[in-house]
Amino acid sequence: MNRKKKDFSSLCRLAVICIILLLVGCSGLEPSPPSEADISAPPKQLEHVRFAVQLGAFSSMDNAVRMTEALQQTGLNAYYFGDASGFYKVRFGNYSTRELAIGAAESYMARGLITDYYIVRPSAVYDTVELRDRIVKTAMNYLGVSYKWGGESSDEGFDCSGLTMTVYQLNGLDLPRTSRQQWRVGTPVARNELLRGDLVFFATAGGRRVTHVGIYTGENTFIHAPGKSKRIRLTSLSKSYYRRRFLGARRYL
Repeated sequence: MNRKKKDFSSLCRLAVICIILLLVGCSGLEPSPPSEADISAPPKQLEHVRFAVQLGAFSSMDNAVRMTEALQQTGLNAYYFGDASGFYKVRFGNYSTRELAIGAAESYMARGLITDYYIVRPSAVYDTVELRDRIVKTAMNYLGVSYKWGGESSDEGFDCSGLTMTVYQLNGLDLPRTSRQQWRVGTPVARNELLRGDLVFFATAGGRRVTHVGIYTGENTFIHAPGKSKRIRLTSLSKSYYRRRFLGARRYL
């Protein structure tokens, strides 16, 4: 009888341990800070955007946001941006050939999701120093802009990661759409080794869950969209709010 009780007690303890492990695995906690081995690893290379479909121009940012949202709801990695003309444009896709891009665009036209379009091929820059400068320059063009991301949950950090994704995509690099995806695909880099164009991540909701991301611009500053409809700005990494919530940085070049 005692042996049966001991066996039953052991099974209960095992069940409790399994439940705890399962809960921890589903908690959404991010990995611990990078080890020295992680930091020394070469950066993971993002795919270059070969051909994309572009729509616009829109004189109203709200119209561009609505188009972006409609495309996102179909599963497309769509984004919008303003250019020197003062108009807003929407872009989506990374197709290996022009013919594939045209075929995708025509299918969306047949479904009534888009009207006119044209195919673009972002210029690829393979010199990492030049590319870093271009990424920061592109991001700086957004300073002071009230950034809106079409209909996505702010809990996922879409305003901030929408900015980082757009900046990278405009420079021909296929960065994923959410801050958590961006965290996972990058290579960890130590804070004292940050270079212009690296991404910096924060847990603004507490814990170790990635909820915010920005682009490092050098001299201990980063550019980011602080929240839904707030203006894009430069902020110091030494600012107490962000210093306390800093999770780590990632490199893609």
